[in-house]
Amino acid sequence: METKTDIIIVGAGPVALFTVFEAGLLGLECVLIDNLDKVGGQCSELYPGKPIYDIPGVPYQTAQEHVDALLEQIKPFNYEIHLNERVNSIEELSDEDISSWKVTTSEGSNFQAKSLFIAAGAGSFEPRRPPNIEDPDQFLEKGVAYAVKDKEKYKDKNLIIFGGGDSALDWTVELADITKSLKLVHRRDSFRGVPNTEAQMRELVETGQVDLKTPFVIEKLIFDKEIKGVSVKNFETKEIEDLECDEVLFLFGLNKKLGPIVDWNLELSNKKISVDTEKFQTSAEGIFAIGDINDYPGKLDLILCGFHETTLAVQEAYRRSNPGEKVPFAYTTSNTKLQKKLDA
Repeated sequence: METKTDIIIVGAGPVALFTVFEAGLLGLECVLIDNLDKVGGQCSELYPGKPIYDIPGVPYQTAQEHVDALLEQIKPFNYEIHLNERVNSIEELSDEDISSWKVTTSEGSNFQAKSLFIAAGAGSFEPRRPPNIEDPDQFLEKGVAYAVKDKEKYKDKNLIIFGGGDSALDWTVELADITKSLKLVHRRDSFRGVPNTEAQMRELVETGQVDLKTPFVIEKLIFDKEIKGVSVKNFETKEIEDLECDEVLFLFGLNKKLGPIVDWNLELSNKKISVDTEKFQTSAEGIFAIGDINDYPGKLDLILCGFHETTLAVQEAYRRSNPGEKVPFAYTTSNTKLQKKLDA
């Protein structure tokens, strides 16, 4: 059985959800397909409790709160979400003046639309494992984790965080107030994260809330049914030091893969999909790439940039679904149809 719609969206993260809103304003319907078991993309899967500060007009939201707000925002509109399904192949259908795209999923589902939006974030991803540790996954749920899904898990715990990027810095700052002790371990005394967050971390080091260990690398895990501590090696002196702990967070970032997207004959750049900046269309007409998955001059991997990109892309999707018609434009403050839906 084949489902026809206006827009097929590959992914169900924040930018994909906002696409439903922008499409709904123009009367377009969407189908979202995601291989995860929940909506929200990386926000829900990897760091639901992580604070987000750069959404205009929202001083503070956790990643999951942001996803929940987007789901509330799109309630008035018609859309379908298909989870635990991966888009395996796409096929162009050119029987009409404006071609359509047929999508086939890992579950054998078929969808057809004039416009295909790729909002797959970084593609498929998995956490980078710690070096020197053989099969670290065996310690998962026994004191080792690659992401924070519930920060209350670390309340009154002796926690060690490994990493030097945004996630390591963000969670060091966020968890310092609730842990019994917190050590941040990095192989050098320079960090790759946002300077303001690094400054907050160093203030916590000055006040004694965080113990910064540099330049150290993980040597081994100390384990007896559960994590008891870690051995770390000084990167310069090669001396070994044992550190006691209850919990360990390895925040070394993600290994990103495009997965089946590499077989879709789209122009790629830096392992991302190249787009124009007028419609955020790819090298194939009717296929658009929005959010972290795309690449263009000046690209920034920010959720708010993805919101801008999909807003313009949806304009072109309307033209494809309604050839010859002018795209209707009205400010949401004066959109009576939207107000009626929200009041319903």
